[in-house]
Amino acid sequence: MSVNPMAYEAQFFGFTPQTCLLRIYLAFQDYLFEMMLVVESVILKKLSGFPDSKVGPLQIRKSTEKFLLFLKERFDQLFGKMEEVLLQLVLNVPENVLLPEDKAHEQFPYSREQFQALQAEIRQLQQQCRAEAAAGQALRAELEEQKAVQAELEKILQWFDGLENICREHGTSSFKESFAFLTQNAKKLQEVLKDVEEKSKNIKKHDQFL
Repeated sequence: MSVNPMAYEAQFFGFTPQTCLLRIYLAFQDYLFEMMLVVESVILKKLSGFPDSKVGPLQIRKSTEKFLLFLKERFDQLFGKMEEVLLQLVLNVPENVLLPEDKAHEQFPYSREQFQALQAEIRQLQQQCRAEAAAGQALRAELEEQKAVQAELEKILQWFDGLENICREHGTSSFKESFAFLTQNAKKLQEVLKDVEEKSKNIKKHDQFL
């Protein structure tokens, strides 16, 4: 059996020529074995009509095996010649024949150096794409952060607007007066909170004595 991979023929036929020939060989071999079994059964059947014959089934089997070995050797020789002819004349794609899917190679031929340079350029473009994708992701994250900061600033502006409205209701218009007003009210709230805490402690002590 030929060891030539015949990759181009496998691309054209959809199977390797060696695989095809191997199946043909096995099919012929199986047929030869089956034929010898039939011949042996016919001989044994004919032999049963001669009860005085000195030839027994064991001798018939040995003779059949010897004849089968002889036929197999002849068959292997003939099949080797047939394989050579089939691989050269039938299952072979001539060198001047180009498959349709390889027409592009004829129109745009590339040398090994050009192909390697093209691969290097593709790898470089892939790295650039990955870098741009990472940069885009970082920009999107920064944009989300800016949106969050903008939302907080809008809340602060709304708070200042509300504070300004409260101060106007209490007769204060400037920021300094508004800040003083808030400071004064904060102190009052702290005093009230302190007074409430002291009263709460006194109530707890009173409950303990009871």
